[in-house]
Amino acid sequence: MTTPTLFDLAFTLAAPFWALLILAPGWRWTDRIAASPLPMVPVLAVYVALAVPVFPQLWAAVSRPDLAGFQELLRLGGGAGAIWAQVIAWDLFVGQWMYREARELSIHPLVMGPLLLLTVLLSPLGVLLFLALRAVARRRRLRRPDATPPWHPARTAAGRHT
Repeated sequence: MTTPTLFDLAFTLAAPFWALLILAPGWRWTDRIAASPLPMVPVLAVYVALAVPVFPQLWAAVSRPDLAGFQELLRLGGGAGAIWAQVIAWDLFVGQWMYREARELSIHPLVMGPLLLLTVLLSPLGVLLFLALRAVARRRRLRRPDATPPWHPARTAAGRHT
């Protein structure tokens, strides 16, 4: 496969999992997939395919980090592609963690959907906002440990806590 194809493939492989986290929260399969590290594996395989041909430059850039070394790495198609695939895999990992934490803390899916979308696009901003939201949700939970909203998976169909 060509470098441009692999570059495009990195996000294409991650996109269905992001779609599940954002568009199908609470679906049994979404919860199972979000709990697994396997969604990252295909993206990491793309990373390896892109990183191996430029490994000497990649190793130089990460073992002695400086701006010039990274600029040199990014000038290489495979170098830029490898960094892109690494970012995509990491963002997916963080997104899965955010999804699971939000479910645990009963953060409403209508709040998490846009936040996960922001994380796909600009992960540092999404993560910072989520950490603030998480802190608020944890404080709320400490004050009312038995207050589970009706849409939360810990309730039965009859509305009682499990």
